[in-house]
Amino acid sequence: MNEFLDSIFFDNTVRQYLIVAAIIIVVLLAKRFIAHHVAGFIFSIIKLRWKSINKATFKTLVAKPLALFLAVFITIVALDKLTFPSQLNFSIYHISLKELISIIGTASIIITFFLFLIKCVDFIGLMIIERYAADDERSKSQVIIFFKDFIKTLLGILAILLILKYCFNYDVKGLLTGLSIVGAAVALALKENLENFIASIVIFFDKPFVIGDYVKVNNVSGVIEKIGFRSTRIRSDDKTFITVPNKQMSDSILDNISNRLQRRYVLKLEIAPSTPYQKVQALVKGLNAIIQKDEIESASVFVTDITSSAIIITTEIYTAPVAIPVFNNTKQTVVMQALELMEQAGIEIAGKSTDVNITTQGPDKPPPTKIL
Repeated sequence: MNEFLDSIFFDNTVRQYLIVAAIIIVVLLAKRFIAHHVAGFIFSIIKLRWKSINKATFKTLVAKPLALFLAVFITIVALDKLTFPSQLNFSIYHISLKELISIIGTASIIITFFLFLIKCVDFIGLMIIERYAADDERSKSQVIIFFKDFIKTLLGILAILLILKYCFNYDVKGLLTGLSIVGAAVALALKENLENFIASIVIFFDKPFVIGDYVKVNNVSGVIEKIGFRSTRIRSDDKTFITVPNKQMSDSILDNISNRLQRRYVLKLEIAPSTPYQKVQALVKGLNAIIQKDEIESASVFVTDITSSAIIITTEIYTAPVAIPVFNNTKQTVVMQALELMEQAGIEIAGKSTDVNITTQGPDKPPPTKIL
């Protein structure tokens, strides 16, 4: 038995193959168990600081990428203990198979490790966002989302640099130096994107709006759904998805309708100028009675102007910042009761005419003739 285990195939003994295979099989079968126990240990430490942390969410975001990283790392370390067979050491496009496998293994470790880090950033961001989920702290949540995406982008760039360094032996310092030289040219070429990025930073710190606000900018109105590095996404009133560059969002006149303190509605009634004073006074008194409603916080009725064509009576009402359907229902109630009041008082709208005048004109007389 020992002779068989010590027999050599492809520059390695059977014993070495069996040990490596056993390690890989155990890792693949137990990776989830190991990852959950490691994640549980990390969770118990984090739980000491954040009491409201969700264990299921933590294991979903952290345990799975951790299990993948551990499986890849241990598998590659185990395979590294084997001697690469000289029979398989041939070249592919000037790269030996041994070098190619080494590149793939190193890249796999780096990629899975940074995927694990990115998922950790997602979990930390989610945990902090839930902490500031209240309406009065949505701006803090918005900043956290921005920096979470920014950190994930930096981790992605760092992973690429490490792959270039340790997989392809690329001079990263020379690359960074070259990037600094061409940085000015890239900045000029990406001038608009750079302006949008700077505008996004201004938006996050100035906070003219946050995710969930209803805004109107450049004839576009809708709800803010996402604020990115370059643009802001708005769900319009027509339920379309509109992308607006952040530079326009910061430079344009923006109306944040969600921050309004009240909703305002103005009803202008133009009645016939021949309406008697008593009826005008009764109409004003009746309108004052109409606007005495619980949903109306403040209101006023006054005669705005008297012209040759109309007497103008203005009714101005203010409600709380209620939903649009509720506000529209209040407006409709006021308008319908005003029409009923005018009908009962016999008051006509200015410009209304019931007289029909028919004018007839006879044929023109022929011009007189002269007799010479």
